Parts: sequence; structure tokens; C-alpha cells
Amino acid sequence: MSAQPVNPNLPPDHVTVFIDGVELAAPKGSMIIQAADKAGIPIPRFCYHDKLSVAANCRMCLVEVEKMPKPAPACATPVMDGMRVQTRSDKALKSQRNVMEFLLINHPLDCPICDQGGECELQDLSLGYGRSVSRFAERKRVVPDEDLGPLVATEMTRCIQCTRCVRFTAEIAGTYELGGMMRGENLQIGTYDGKPLTTELSGNVIDVCPVGALTNKVFQFRARPWELIARESLGYHDALGSNLFLHVRRGEVLRTVPRDNEDVNECWLSDRDRYSHQGLYAEDRAQRPMVREDGQWREASWEEALAKAAKILRDHAGDALGVLVHPAATNEEGALLARLAEGLGCGNLDHRISQLDLSDAAVAEPFAVPVAAVEQADAIVIVGSNLRHEVPLLHQRVRKAFRRGARVHVVNPVDFEFAFDVASKRIVPPSRLAEALASVDLAGATRAVLIVGGVAENGPHAAAIRAAARAFAARTGAALCRIPQGANAVGLARQGVLPAARDARAMLAQPRGAYLLYGIEPGLDFGDAALAMQALGQAQVVAFSHYACDSTRRVADVILPIGLLPEVDGSLTNLDGRTQAAVAGGKLPGEARAGWRVLRALGAELGLPGFDFADFDGARAALAERMVRVAASAAPAAAGAGLEVAASQAIYRSDAVVRRAAALQAHPLTVGPRLVLHPDDAARLGLRAGAMAKAANAAGTAALPVEVSDKVAAGCVWIESGYGATAPLPAGHLEVRPA
Repeated sequence: MSAQPVNPNLPPDHVTVFIDGVELAAPKGSMIIQAADKAGIPIPRFCYHDKLSVAANCRMCLVEVEKMPKPAPACATPVMDGMRVQTRSDKALKSQRNVMEFLLINHPLDCPICDQGGECELQDLSLGYGRSVSRFAERKRVVPDEDLGPLVATEMTRCIQCTRCVRFTAEIAGTYELGGMMRGENLQIGTYDGKPLTTELSGNVIDVCPVGALTNKVFQFRARPWELIARESLGYHDALGSNLFLHVRRGEVLRTVPRDNEDVNECWLSDRDRYSHQGLYAEDRAQRPMVREDGQWREASWEEALAKAAKILRDHAGDALGVLVHPAATNEEGALLARLAEGLGCGNLDHRISQLDLSDAAVAEPFAVPVAAVEQADAIVIVGSNLRHEVPLLHQRVRKAFRRGARVHVVNPVDFEFAFDVASKRIVPPSRLAEALASVDLAGATRAVLIVGGVAENGPHAAAIRAAARAFAARTGAALCRIPQGANAVGLARQGVLPAARDARAMLAQPRGAYLLYGIEPGLDFGDAALAMQALGQAQVVAFSHYACDSTRRVADVILPIGLLPEVDGSLTNLDGRTQAAVAGGKLPGEARAGWRVLRALGAELGLPGFDFADFDGARAALAERMVRVAASAAPAAAGAGLEVAASQAIYRSDAVVRRAAALQAHPLTVGPRLVLHPDDAARLGLRAGAMAKAANAAGTAALPVEVSDKVAAGCVWIESGYGATAPLPAGHLEVRPA
């Protein structure tokens, strides 16, 4: 290799390399395998993954490099100017075949029963590089399996020790739960302590595993890959809108896998998005229209149910009607709901059902910087958010920024767990979050990001915290990123699903004569479930519902069954303001219909203009930017006796679908309803860990087990919402005493 550049016209940070005779320009410091991948030249590999650090321990990528006496691993050999590489020479092929022979020495010949069969990297490469017979007659080793929890199935005898899973939990998830134990032939991958995986991203070890050692426990033995049809869809359990494929067989969603999008979810998927499809097939799915007569429910035809729904809405048109929409409804559904409310003369329309303080008329807004740019920040401030549970893959972006040297500051009522070190933290009651934010110092930061999460946005002090966040961003130059409270909160705000009269909280505090509920499980989805159930129980209710659950049956007069996002066409707008489309994957259950179809039929039944379209393209044509006057409700009283409530959303109780996914409910992160108190408060109240306490406020009472932790701010009680037991306890103040 010459001291002079082979191609002087290249940028100074690039070199020329020849791979299989093809001249390529590659960045200095990059590896041979990266240059080959960019040029489309295949090099076999097992341990290499472009999102993980280089391990170079499988040696499958050995190639011949001119002037090197031995084959070199392409994944760990940097390119040099003028380097000449052969990937298919006799020396390279012989080395690759020898490595394959060693890998297969101990691998069990159980492809016919392996869930990885048909999409196995070892299976694919052994076809090209393996021998038809083995020269080793020794007994194969057997490795005992380890129970990694309800999501990931193990067959560790198949493991080839590529360590992709180890590097994933260490580098991406940040939990360091897997590692190599023992040495040589006895090396095996495990958790050391025998406990289940607790990371919220655990399903990704299935994707990175190149063999059948780690597979999907929910999907286990259910189908072969070639039986499945892939449908493009989206995650709808947080505002990120992760891109994914639904794998469907005969209309049933059997598996969910990530779909690469570097600007959104990269190649990862949270467990909540990966396993929630179980909830599609819950026993209480609404499958047929139902009407209530004389207090009894019966099934009805679509014609009868729509006629009754139209009568209720017609009789309560105008201000007597309230329209409440789940913030994961699609843009198309939102536009039609806004059109329906307008046609009925109703200004009481809102999707902000989880928020208690709307006195500043705040609506969801796109992030001030793209989510992909968060990892480039040099300072990040997290306010009022259990970010790891709220948006797992946004948390992962913050971890990437931390690993690049960013300083992370936290202002929270609870010292939540993060997968990165915190430069400073202020753990204070919710009423002091705005004050504590003002004291954060970002000296020297040039690319600062301020993230405001659900604990702040959904609490009774939300308006003050939002004002403090805007002032902080203006003073420091930080990009303000308020996490939208719902998968499509940004889209629904754009489509005008906002009040011209009463907002969601005001509609419930000042009960209407009738309500239209869209996609809501009323007993658990509202920020103040007790207030909601009281208001709905006194009114006539038309429920467009995915589930005929107990709380819906308790308040509704008509249940119109509609499809969930994996079953319908639609679009969502994520926290970047990026509108993304999903196509129908699963089959609609029973007589359920896509929501836009039911809205079209109801609009036609009511004789309203704008509902005469015939197909989904017509529904999509309803999408339009609207100028909406947003009503502001009075700020809730901040004062109160007792302990301040810090309420965060339980990670696997965030919506009706997730709550019905059995595997997620069995996960260690689903800890159940509880009250978590600071030790000083517990001692003052005479409570100890494991005891039962009675918590009460104006909305209701609940008896819950007590947990004591110094991670909770003094004067504060932490509860997780999404459980029936904690539903009567909205954020505010609680009187807590021994049960």
C-alpha cells in the first residue's frame, strides 16, 4: 500500500479499497464488512450487527487481504488506502467453511422443530458453506435452558455464542442482564442469577439471535414463516409510532416484528408493541352491535343499533352532547368525528381524556427537534416522566446521547429507573416541578433538549409546568419536546378533535345529556375515572368500542363494535409530526366494522353532509387542516389535605389492548396496584411495607398494599394508573391511613 492516496480526488476522510476487484470509497476507520455491505458484496457473518459493537468472535467473516499471511475477520479489520480484499478466493472460502464446520459440531440437528426454521441465518449459511457430513464423532454438548420470562423462549443448546444478545442488553437496553459464563467449549449464555429479563426491549434479542436459541414464546410452535403474510403497520401504544410488520395467517395476527426506519424506531421494537396483538383476541372483544333495553343487553342488527344511536345523538344535538375520543384513534376517524360533531352543532369534542389541567388550552405539538436528533444532544432535561416506561425507544435514544457524552438532568416526583447515569436530579412533589425545573443549570450546552412527560402533562399542575418549560426553553435555547399523551394526539389535534366549547374535563364536570365515546374503556382510560363514570352513568351513551367490557356495559346504551389499528387501514401522526400509514392486517372479529365505515353509516343515518363517500379514499379525503378554537377549562385546585399524588402510567396497563395481552400481564414490570411512600411519610402514618392502606379523596377510596421507598419525594405518594384499584385516585391529594 502506497503512502500516496490511490485516488486523490476522494474527500480527506475517505480511502480507496478494492473488494473482489471492485474499487470502493470507504470512510477512514470503517471496517471491511461495512464497505462490502455498502457495495452489496455479501460476506457471511453471525456475530456482526451494524447496531452493536464489534465482537469478532464467530470468525465467519474471514476474508483474504493482500499481503496479510492469514485470513482476517472483515468485521474487525479497518480499511486502508489501496487495500485489496478477496471474499471468494480459495483461502477465504476454505476458512469460512472450516468455521462453519466448527459451529456445527455441537449444534443440534432439530431444524424441523425449531421456531427459527425458515428464517435462520445459520440454516441459510450452512447451505452455502457447510459440509454434507461431519468429521466429528464426539458427543454433542447439551446446555440447560433458562426461564427468561413470559416473552422470550430459550433453547440454549442451539446457541453459537455470537454474543449479539449480550451486547444488546448491555449497549442498547442498558440492563446488562445477559452474559457469558464459563470458558472454552463450556461457554454458555445466561442471566447469572436465573431471573427473567426485565428490560422493556427484551423481544429484540429474538431479532438479533441468528439461530433458534432465543425465540418468541408467545409465537412458539404456532406457524412457519412461509405460512405468514406481512402487513405494514404501526405501534399505537405510545406517540413514537414505531414501524412494524404484522405477520398474519388466515386473518389472525400471530406475530409482530420491527420494520426498519432509522428516523423513528431504527430496527428495534418495544415489548409493548411486539406482544400487544394478544389483546386483539380477548374474550370481551365487541363482535356484534348491542343495545340495552330495560337494563338488559341484547345483540342487535347494525340497522337497529345505528338507528338507536342516531336517535340519541339527534335528540341531544348541540350543547347537550359530548364527544370523547381516545387519543389513539386514526386521523381518518378523527376527521370524521370532527365532521360529525360539526354537523350536530356540538362544540364539546375532545381527545385529551387523560389530562386533568387544561386551563392553558394546551394541545399536543410535534417535538422541536426530530426524535433521531435527540441522540445528538449534549444536554437533556427530563421533566415529569417515567421515560423508560412511557416511550421505551425514546428512552433508548436518550441512552445513546448519554453514551456519546450528553449530561442528563432529571426533575421528577419519583426517582424513576433509567438505563443511564444522571448528572443531576431533583426529586420533588408534583406541585414543585415547575420551580425545580427553573433551577437546572445547562452551562456549556449547545444542543440541549427538554423532554416533558406524562407525569407532568396529566397532573393537576400541568399548565404551570408547561409554562415553566416554555420559559426554560426560551432562556436556555433548549428544544422543547412535550410527549403527546396518546399515539395520535398530534394528528387528532390537527384534525380538529378539539373543543370549541367544553373540553374533556369540563364535559364530565358539567355532565351532558348524552355522550359519544370513541374507542374508550371508560373505567380505566380517563384521567379521573370516578368523575367520568359518574357523568356517563347519568347520561345516554353511544359507545364505538373495541371491547364490550364491564365499564362500557355499565354506562352505554348502544355498543357499536369497531376494529383496532391492526385490523383497519388508517394513519397516525407521531411525536415528530410525521404522518404514517398502516394497512389492515388481522381480520375484524364477528360483525365488527372499521370505525370510518361506522361513522359514515351513522352520518348518513343522521342525514349530515359530507358522509356520502363509499370507500376508504373518500374517508381519507375528509382529512384537512382546521382552525379550531380551543376552550380552556378552569385550573383545578392545587391545594388539598394529605399527600400529593404522583401518578405515572403502568407500562403494560396503558390502554385496553395492552391490558388484555396475557404475556405482558405476566411480565415482571407488571407489579400490580400499590401505594409507594417515602420512609418518613410511612413512619408518620404508621405504615410499613406489605401492609394495607386506605387511600381516599373526593373521587373515591381504595385499599392498596404499601411499598416504602426513598425514591419517592417526601410528602408524596406514587401510584401507577391503568389498574381498576387505582382508577378512583386521580392526581391531586390523598388521605392515606392504615386499612
